[in-house]
Amino acid sequence: MPGMEVMVVASDQGQSVKLLSSVYDEYGGVNVDMADQPMNVDVFTFKLGASISHWRKQGKKGVWLKVPIELARLVEAAVKEGFWYHHAEPKYLMLLYWLPQGAHTLPANASHRVSIGAFVMNDRRELLVVQEKLGFFRGKGIWKLPTGTVDEGEDIFAAAVREVKEETGVDAEFVEVLAFRQSHKSFYEKSDLFFVCMLQPLSFDIQIQESEIDAARWIPFKEYVAQPFIQKDELMKYVADICLEKIDGDYSGFTPVRTTSSISNKKSYLYLNKLSMGIGSNMFISPSI
Repeated sequence: MPGMEVMVVASDQGQSVKLLSSVYDEYGGVNVDMADQPMNVDVFTFKLGASISHWRKQGKKGVWLKVPIELARLVEAAVKEGFWYHHAEPKYLMLLYWLPQGAHTLPANASHRVSIGAFVMNDRRELLVVQEKLGFFRGKGIWKLPTGTVDEGEDIFAAAVREVKEETGVDAEFVEVLAFRQSHKSFYEKSDLFFVCMLQPLSFDIQIQESEIDAARWIPFKEYVAQPFIQKDELMKYVADICLEKIDGDYSGFTPVRTTSSISNKKSYLYLNKLSMGIGSNMFISPSI
């Protein structure tokens, strides 16, 4: 079981020194959070070297060193000791060190970001579309689906509802994931998972997000599809075809069902085709709740 430890060892100079406080994980790794043990660079350098020697003798593997932004002065000392960057967040930097000989087996940083496109159609077969002020579509007069990035800790269906509300002011209820696309080298060398989501509108009055959206409106689906950009872009044409199949009743996407993991006891959503599985609707929890 992982646990906190504060060890006292003899240094090379014959003095005793408290090692850096750490938590051992179930993979033979060491986790060090400097937020709870502030110190100057000289003390940190001394303790880090002694700690690495101790952990190596214990047969530990990877060292995960979390440095809060207010202790950024410690980063250079850690790099000189042999640590490298793993990932950064607004309030901390995570560094890694591999204790055994040979190539490390530590997991890489997150490889993907997740984004959504929202397909929202009213009873008149009019599609909710926007023109963006920023990015590739700026100033091109192209009507496109509301899109956006899923926030950390946010479910896909919740992100779709939020993005529609933020960009257009329209309230909507999630229905299904219709399809998804994976692309690479999309954002700072990261890959992207883009989920096409169908939503049912609950309101119809539009109020645009003025910082990012130039215009928004309901347009006939045929008018959206007839745009030259949609006709020429293979991906957009596929998405339009899938949406048309869905509204004509010939396509079934993926609905979220809430599940709990027996390993982590965490709740999450599994997206599946409930019609193909023959599962009753009473098993599903509405994502809007």
